[in-house]
Amino acid sequence: MMNEILKSLHERKSVRVFTDEEISSADKTSILEAALQAPSAGCQLLYTILHITDKDKKEKLAVLCDNQLFMAKSKMMLVFCADCRKWPSFYQEAGLKPRTPGVGDLLLAVEDALIAAQNAVTAAESLGIGSCYIGDVMENAEEMKAVLLLPQYVYPACLLVFGHPTDQQKTRKKPERFRVSDIVCENSYQDKSGAQIREMFADKTDGKNYDEWMAAFCKRKYESDFSREMNRSMEIYLRDFQ
Repeated sequence: MMNEILKSLHERKSVRVFTDEEISSADKTSILEAALQAPSAGCQLLYTILHITDKDKKEKLAVLCDNQLFMAKSKMMLVFCADCRKWPSFYQEAGLKPRTPGVGDLLLAVEDALIAAQNAVTAAESLGIGSCYIGDVMENAEEMKAVLLLPQYVYPACLLVFGHPTDQQKTRKKPERFRVSDIVCENSYQDKSGAQIREMFADKTDGKNYDEWMAAFCKRKYESDFSREMNRSMEIYLRDFQ
């Protein structure tokens, strides 16, 4: 029998349609405080959270994130930035001359930011508040930097929107996950055989054959314009760290 935390993790799904009910100040504070309780490398909290409250800015971000206009209707919007800028500033305040941040620092900060974001999601779920990750905040680097006033060494790792879910969103079926045996390898990485791959997707292709379904999925996701834009934008962000 699942405890309440496990039950919540299994039932949680992305919410993209919200009611008009506002999120109380107390609940917003609880979500933010929960985020800060997440595990962090050396307890440094290598991230900065941008709480987006400006209506125009929310609408601009919705357009920049692949025109996902529902984002602007959310009742709370948070951008979790991997922040490789603030600790060097702390060191400089002490009269030190820290090295230039590198790619390793960026990836460590991204880990911190995403762990904190997931804490916020879990906290919101416990309060009856839905959420949705927006990975497209990685796109359109130049415009995103301008809207969020992102300085050097600060990268928007993810964006989260929150709100109370509509009844339709509450009852909507959650997409099925793969089995543990499909994802977990013991001790070392193991490539799957063709037969294992096809068996993995046996009940996940909406009645289509594997080749047809995978070709359509690849075109919609991996070969999509937004995927290529993410890679282009990441090259821009990475210039700070190379």
